Parts: sequence; C-alpha cells; structure tokens
Amino acid sequence: MTSIRSVSVALLDDHPVVLAGIEAWYAASADPEVRVVAKGGSLSAATTGPGGDADVVILDLQLGSGLPAYAELRQLVAQKRQVIVYTMQDSAQAALTCLDIGAFTYLTKAEGEGHLLQATLAAAAGVPYTPPALAGALGSDTRRERPHLAAREVEVLLEWFQSESKAIVAESLGISVRTVNTYLDRVRIKYANAGRPATTKANLVAKAVQDGLISLEEL
Repeated sequence: MTSIRSVSVALLDDHPVVLAGIEAWYAASADPEVRVVAKGGSLSAATTGPGGDADVVILDLQLGSGLPAYAELRQLVAQKRQVIVYTMQDSAQAALTCLDIGAFTYLTKAEGEGHLLQATLAAAAGVPYTPPALAGALGSDTRRERPHLAAREVEVLLEWFQSESKAIVAESLGISVRTVNTYLDRVRIKYANAGRPATTKANLVAKAVQDGLISLEEL
C-alpha cells in the first residue's frame, strides 16, 4: 500500500453529517492522500461523473429506504467496483451477505476512523482487510453452502494469499504460472456455482476465511 500516492473515494450515505465527518477524516490523511471526489445519498453519486471513476466506494447499508442496500451493492459489484460497506448495523448475517454479494469488506461505524482509513487504502491496493466486527462474523459463520475444494486447490489458494505474485506461487510449489491460474480458476468457478462469486483476490480471501478453508492467523 505504500506505493499508492493518492486514492479517490465516492461516499454514499444519506446523512450529511456523516458525509462531512468521513471527508474530514480523509482530508487529514497526507501519505497517501485520500480524496473524496463524489458524495451523496443515492447510487448515482458513485456511478456518474467523478464518482464513476473513484478507486473506492464507501456504501452505507441503509440509504434512507429502511431496507439494506443490497441491490445497490450488487450493481456496484457488477461494475467491478471496490466497495466498503460502512454501517451502523453490527450484524454477522448482514456482513456475510455483503461479502457473498462481493463487497471488499464490511466495517461498522463504531470501529471508527482508523479502520476506515486502513480499509480504504487496502481496497485501493487490492489487499485484504478484515476489521474486528467482520472477523467475528467470519468466525461465527455456520452456513453450509460452501464449495468443496481439493487439498491442492486450498494449498494453491493459501500460497497465493501469502505471496505478492502468481510467479512466486509457481516457484514455491514447483508448478507453472499457467497451472496456478488453472487452480484459481477452478476455485472461482466452484464459488460461482455455489452462488457466491469471488471476482477479486480480496473477495476470495474473505470467502476462504469465512468457509474455514484458511485461518486469519495463516494470513
């Protein structure tokens, strides 16, 4: 994350005071610079104008309708956006649902400024980030709709999570980069067939931890 010079952010929240507070937090960050390029209480703030090109989207799970903004999250994920769900709702079920849809991470507003900034930088860099509330949700997940992975697929996954590149994985395991890609493609297909697509490395990390395939300590 140290190589990032600046990060652009779109904020989606229907409370002006929350928008102002988050923007002030980001403004205090100098290295790297985090800039709010769009903000508002509707999805359009993150899909049109400068917000459409923002590196990271911060999404409040309640956008005034009284219902969780899962539809908005799905639209953003379909556009391959890096979305941090930032909400008052400290709910393991909501956190796991957001991860299954494809959110980068799930952060409660009670976790504050430090976690939000670190999660934003991680999202921009494509580096997994698991704040405390999400770690608790992952640890308590007992659902059964989990894909069955072969031992070698799990081994490749863990090596990839711990490495900076697929070339390093290939060298460590004594296989080709093409073979590494084959294993990872198989894993993604299995998750997609289970109705839980994992389109990014961060999504795949979250799901692997969620399913007990690897532990946070292993990461």
